[in-house]
Parts: sequence; C-alpha cells; structure tokens
Amino acid sequence: MRHYNRLAKGVSEKSLRTVLDELLKDMDVNKKDIDYLKEYSARIEKDGLLHIQKVGLIRFNPFKDTGGDQSFILSLVDGKDTGVVISGLYSRSGTRWYAKRVINGKGVDYELSEEEKKSLKEASAS
Repeated sequence: MRHYNRLAKGVSEKSLRTVLDELLKDMDVNKKDIDYLKEYSARIEKDGLLHIQKVGLIRFNPFKDTGGDQSFILSLVDGKDTGVVISGLYSRSGTRWYAKRVINGKGVDYELSEEEKKSLKEASAS
C-alpha cells in the first residue's frame, strides 16, 4: 500500500482510493463520449451517402453537321448511384436540355442512352 501511496503522492494530497475512484468516473465519462461519437459518426456516414459524391462528364458530337464536341452529359449521383443525368445537345438550330432521374444507376422514367450510361460509369469510377 505504501508503494501505491507513493505513486499517488503529490496528487493534491488525495488518497489512492479517491484517485482511483476519479479515474473510474473519468473512464465512464470517456466510454459514454466514445459511444456518442461512434453513433454520431455512423449517422454522418449514412447521411453522407445521400449527397452528391460522384460526378461524370462526357463531351461528344451527336450530329454530323456540327463541328466539335459541344454536346455533353453530366452525371451527378450519390453513394448509391442515385441522382440525375443532365444532357445538353448542341445543334445548329439551338441547344436542347434534358434531365433524367437515376436510381441505383438506372433510368427511372426514361431509358438511358449509351452516352448517359458511359457518363454514369465515369462517375462511378471517380
């Protein structure tokens, strides 16, 4: 006991029992804090899957009468490949815009074109 008292000497004149009790209380508080942080981290990770995480951009020329790759497809999807694919098709008469909803990497209301699938694939690779 003398050895342990010597170890605890200088701890504001507290007894070893008091020091050990405080350490156990601190350990309980730390355990609760760690459990809270684990729960908080899991919640953030789950919520993070719903944010845009993957972006794919493909430029191409869909028409023979226009020069350059002025048309594009932009894929914006979350961690579960759910989001939107936006297409901008440039022609001499103007630019047309299209948007398609995507869930789990597949078009919801409309079938995805090969270029749109390629853009989603590029987004998944990033």
